[in-house]
Amino acid sequence: MALDTSQIDAAALALQAAEESRVPCGQLSARYPQMTLQDAYRVQSAWIERKLAAGRRIKGHKIGLTSKAMQRAVNIGEPDFGVLLDDMFYRDGAVIPAERFIELKIEAELAFVLKKPLAGPDCTLFDVLDATAYVTPALEILDARIQRKDPQTGRMRTVLDTISDNAANAAVVLGGRAFRPDALDADMRRIGAIVSRNGEVEETGLAAGVLNHPAYGVAWLANRLHSHGASLAAGEVILAGSFIRPIDVKQGDTIVADYGEFGSVACHFGQGGR
Repeated sequence: MALDTSQIDAAALALQAAEESRVPCGQLSARYPQMTLQDAYRVQSAWIERKLAAGRRIKGHKIGLTSKAMQRAVNIGEPDFGVLLDDMFYRDGAVIPAERFIELKIEAELAFVLKKPLAGPDCTLFDVLDATAYVTPALEILDARIQRKDPQTGRMRTVLDTISDNAANAAVVLGGRAFRPDALDADMRRIGAIVSRNGEVEETGLAAGVLNHPAYGVAWLANRLHSHGASLAAGEVILAGSFIRPIDVKQGDTIVADYGEFGSVACHFGQGGR
């Protein structure tokens, strides 16, 4: 750990101010060049603690950077993770207020809803399938409370910034046709999504893009959280990781992710609404 408590608190306060003002703060990795991966998760935790103190509740977790290509792009050897809070969830077909966010992107993935707790350090794919009540299609909405690109230097943010920024998570839309893993005839790895923006296909992908099986992502998270003295609780929603590239979205856009026999999940970015 390279940052002291006052620096961690200052970073968390900067993130909170950015979210409230809708103006991204400067890159933490540039402000604190000695920052470590552990420091980034400490900043994330400090920011989430502020939200919990203000009345928010934890409803789950998200996993990001699950593809080898994305990991290589940001020079990291494992996925990252963030926290899902109660005010992040939207219903299928919701009008989502675009003005709530700064720089929107969206991804398609599968969400695991747990019926049993999961804990590391030896959680396996089979433990995840046994502990899952059901899996359902989902859209993850990403935002950037930290500048993606420094306007003066052109420097791009690093994975330390993204992790500090709650792994870029901002909101979640659940929809489609939920299914139990033990009732699935097909291979979960082959579940696909065709994602359209305003009627035009933008991205397609298969669930195998997430560590070869989305449940591996959930197992990784349970094992990773063990090193932080934490675990996954029954009832939590776990976003297992995207299997498409992020799609830029703005006010007026409608996103539809078609999961074939598993239904679709959609949202519209407008003004107001819930």
